[in-house]
Amino acid sequence: MRAIEIKEYGGPEVLQLCERALPALKPGEVLIKVHAAGVNRPDVFQRTGNYPVPPGASDLPGLEVAGEIVEGDLAGSGFRKGDLVCALVQGGGYAEYCAAPLAQCLPVPKGLSALEAAALPENYFTVWSNVFDRGALVAGETLLVQGGSSGIGVTAIQIAKALGHRVFATAGSAEKCRACEELGAERAINYKTEDFEAVVKEATGGMGVNVILDMVGGDYLPREIKALADDGRLVFIAQLGGSKGQLDMGQVMRRRLTITGSTLRPRPVSFKAAIAASLRERVWPLIEAGRIKPVIHHVFPLEQAAQAHAMMESSAHIGKIMLQL
Repeated sequence: MRAIEIKEYGGPEVLQLCERALPALKPGEVLIKVHAAGVNRPDVFQRTGNYPVPPGASDLPGLEVAGEIVEGDLAGSGFRKGDLVCALVQGGGYAEYCAAPLAQCLPVPKGLSALEAAALPENYFTVWSNVFDRGALVAGETLLVQGGSSGIGVTAIQIAKALGHRVFATAGSAEKCRACEELGAERAINYKTEDFEAVVKEATGGMGVNVILDMVGGDYLPREIKALADDGRLVFIAQLGGSKGQLDMGQVMRRRLTITGSTLRPRPVSFKAAIAASLRERVWPLIEAGRIKPVIHHVFPLEQAAQAHAMMESSAHIGKIMLQL
């Protein structure tokens, strides 16, 4: 099969087209003939040597795919060979065929193409796990999404809005702020010209937001602590602005704040299977009803994976960058 491999750690140019043997299936896995794969920030980190491949995972980049099931033990799953599915995988998505745990496969939502469905797993699993499970966002609460125009950001805005929450978001341009508001953010904040802490405090009558989903870290930390409501939760999923920040522990104690975070890739299949079940029950109906939709910025052919990574690193995109086979 054709695949994209990382020849050595470095810039986008180290992504090279190659020929690989089809992946061997482990118990509980299916083989997917890939129609499309998503490009995600962790793929960039892996390419630069900053995101180690978990033991036993493919060294090929790519954490989400959609395509046709061609092989595997499907007994009792409700799936059949030939079905179109999208799947979260530990690696190997940048290829014509990819092995995926059956428990991490979801049907392509009615009304979506395989390309659109391939834009779902990484972001939707991540958002559900961190905003609704770890962040425990419940009815009546508010959410602030840092990086609202990213793939993660547009997903968090749409799901939270569709489930009835007030949502705020930050973005780095007027165009990106408009996009966030069109997707459901009550107020998008241009972090280059506005103070997100002041804006959310004013919008919430001085209370602050209940949950913040953050992929920045660094010097955002002290402002985020102030922007949280009492009993608020700050959830980290990346550290694009640095891994260290100043923390006022007095505020954490007095206001009963929770600071947490997670990475999804190394978690066991059983953990991801539970997220898949929640998505199928709570979110897939919203997608099929047209209340949530994947937002795709640009589609590249597989052999242009390097250009896709260059676009990802430019942060010029709104929504997902995809590879199509």
